[in-house]
Amino acid sequence: MIKKVAITLFLVTILVSCRKNDSNLPTMDFKETEHDFGTITEGQKVEKKFTFTNSGKSDLIISNAQGSCGCTVGEYPTSPVKPNEEGVIKVTFNSQGKHGKQQKSVTISANTKNRKEMLQIFADVQAAEAK
Repeated sequence: MIKKVAITLFLVTILVSCRKNDSNLPTMDFKETEHDFGTITEGQKVEKKFTFTNSGKSDLIISNAQGSCGCTVGEYPTSPVKPNEEGVIKVTFNSQGKHGKQQKSVTISANTKNRKEMLQIFADVQAAEAK
């Protein structure tokens, strides 16, 4: 019995000491993570710049900004964002072929604790007037 307890304590100690120190990881603190474009006309391209600050203690490296569909594109800084510096993710939505209420997202892959961050945009796409 004492042997089992000793082995269990030893394994728990190893697991705890091997855990990654999350306090040194970069952190993406966005001023806002959602934006509503309101009513737009089909075929219109709209964009929103989402500003964030790296509130962590190490460089923030973004590896991807993937839109939920081909109509939504995220552009991101390709250079590391230093601690306490700001960065911008530009999200562009092309409403061509879209109708009605739209909700799209951009998933950001980065070296943060969560590894993924998400931005969302909304729009109500109205049909273009016939000429």
